[in-house]
Amino acid sequence: MPPSGPFCGEQTVNALPQTAAVQLLVGRALLFGPNDEPSGIDKHPVGRPLWLTANGLEGDEQGDHHHHGGPDKSVHHYPAEHYAAWRLDLPKLQAERFRVGAFGENLSTFSLTEANVCVGDVFRLGSALLQVSQARQPCWKLNLRFGNPDMSRRVQESARTGWYYRVLETGEVAPGAALHLLDRPHPDWPLARLLWHLYSDPLNVSALADMAALSNLSASWRELARRRLASGHIEDWLRRLKTPVIQARHL
Repeated sequence: MPPSGPFCGEQTVNALPQTAAVQLLVGRALLFGPNDEPSGIDKHPVGRPLWLTANGLEGDEQGDHHHHGGPDKSVHHYPAEHYAAWRLDLPKLQAERFRVGAFGENLSTFSLTEANVCVGDVFRLGSALLQVSQARQPCWKLNLRFGNPDMSRRVQESARTGWYYRVLETGEVAPGAALHLLDRPHPDWPLARLLWHLYSDPLNVSALADMAALSNLSASWRELARRRLASGHIEDWLRRLKTPVIQARHL
């Protein structure tokens, strides 16, 4: 039975164009949330080569190491073309909010999206080797970032989430360097399909079993699929999506 939703099918590894990494972006961890929760979401472009390791780009920081960073989330990629879509969806928000880097991404490109990037895709970037590990699960920090209390929910429902890479080989990367697709081990698992089953068809037993068995999917997402299979229930999304209330000591 073919997978539901959009998917890459039997697309060969040469089917995607060579894609320029338009910008590399890094940021420092700063106090950000209503209770001084730290965040490194404020990314800015750099104009020089950077060293890339399993911990991410040189000079980049994360404020919440439980949910951001780590081997399976070393680098965040957000498609630049999504910003135009957000401006159309949310015309009442200031257009300048939707600039490259606003989603906290480290890599920004055109022509790669959740529809044509698959779980496990391996890319060469400069002398580094990257592998797609999972899509992004949006959280409440996007609500504050964009001045919209339901922005995280909108990102989740739109499936314009971006994705993460693990670093297979460390190396130097530079602004304008090209991403070369080298391998596609799971051509029937684009990120769009993964997100569909994560949020829109969340208790599809067959899909969850396939996700749990995807060797190149991040360990945390494979475990999520196993928990849904075992319990028959969807995990609570509210804590992730809803902005925390201000605690008494911050009043």
